[in-house]
Amino acid sequence: METSYLKTLELDKIIARAAEGCVCKEAKAKLLALEPQCDPDEVRYALEQTDAINTLLIKNGSPRFGGVEGVSALAARAVKGGVLSMGELLMVAGALRNFQNLTNWYGSSEHDMLPTDDLFYALSPEPGLEQQISSAILAPDAMADTASRTLNDLRKKIRATENSIRDRLESMVRNMDTSKYLQESVVSMRNGRYVVPVKSEYRGEVSGIIHDVSSTGATVFVEPQAVVEANARILQYRAQEAQEIERILVAFTAQVAAIEPQFQYSYQAMLDIDVLLAKARLALELKAFKPAVRTDNSFSLIRARHPLIDPQKCVPVDIALGKEYDSLIITGPNTGGKTVTLKTAGLLCAMAQCGFLIPADERSEVCVFDEFLVDIGDEQSIEQSLSTFSGHMKKITGILELAMPHTLVLLDELGAGTDPAECSPLALRFCSANLPNSISLLLLLSSSRPNFSIRSFNSL
Repeated sequence: METSYLKTLELDKIIARAAEGCVCKEAKAKLLALEPQCDPDEVRYALEQTDAINTLLIKNGSPRFGGVEGVSALAARAVKGGVLSMGELLMVAGALRNFQNLTNWYGSSEHDMLPTDDLFYALSPEPGLEQQISSAILAPDAMADTASRTLNDLRKKIRATENSIRDRLESMVRNMDTSKYLQESVVSMRNGRYVVPVKSEYRGEVSGIIHDVSSTGATVFVEPQAVVEANARILQYRAQEAQEIERILVAFTAQVAAIEPQFQYSYQAMLDIDVLLAKARLALELKAFKPAVRTDNSFSLIRARHPLIDPQKCVPVDIALGKEYDSLIITGPNTGGKTVTLKTAGLLCAMAQCGFLIPADERSEVCVFDEFLVDIGDEQSIEQSLSTFSGHMKKITGILELAMPHTLVLLDELGAGTDPAECSPLALRFCSANLPNSISLLLLLSSSRPNFSIRSFNSL
């Protein structure tokens, strides 16, 4: 499908607006890359899925759903033997929590079989693993004491030894005989060891190991001999602590690797559900409904509204094409709504083919087009020496070359830039050139008629 024409219809703005409702960046990217489908059954199924989620949003409210990103790659790396960090394991736990919350949300109300059942049944929550990770890891750089008995014991020993060292050094600081050698009555850390600040001229009076010197050289930071052994024990405990944390991470990574196949299915299903939720939220904003999908080449939009116009100012329009006639010519005064009608017809059909519910009466019907060929706007080009009229003619020539069966052609002011009296023959010539099974909607130059009107004829 030629997608540049869809930008003219502002379908990209609709998709971007819907994408703002996505929770996950990967789901947002997936939605932004969405293009209209060309198979009626697929379009019908996509609309039914969006409509099902829309109904559940109304009944159950929004699900508890947190944003995650790149977790699929993390699970794949776990299978290859890579050890996941604490932050990465928290992202895995976040994805597992989403699986559980979405499953609970989907089952929170009774309903018959829905077209979204396969997506939600693909979710494989692992509440045990999710709770274990969430309880053991407090932050991307913080492991809980209770992550294991060994880790808890090591940290108790570290705290007890640290308290013992502080007590010894604070007593030294308070001692009248030794405090006179100190620059300040404080205990600080250097290179992972507890030290006291000694005046440089008294460095020989306090026995111990010098670990640092101030920038001015007036202070040396000494680890008193009395705490050297205790400080060494703390470093030993710290090394054992790091080893135990690594062991815990390896164990959690192995559990993630063990569930990787079903996790990947669940993750992709979660992203698809996120996209559907974004579509459904947009439908609620637009007060949109699911249209019927026809297999022939006709559509009927009842009380259709342009989704980018303020609902308080938008005037609904009825427009049908393809049954009694396959071409329409719309005439009327300036600011009479001709271009809006043209864009509304094309945009709503394109939205439906993307699985979006449309802002029109639920009795509306759409069909599936293989191509949307559009000429709306000023085609003047100074670089190519094209006037407004010649620019339009060049665009229309391209449309005639691309027009095939199951094509919707939308032309805004076919005779723009030339004598209005000459545009009617152009319109008739264009309609007579239409291929079978293609339908067109043409908008002529503004007429002197005071009222908006639609004229139709069969071009076949």
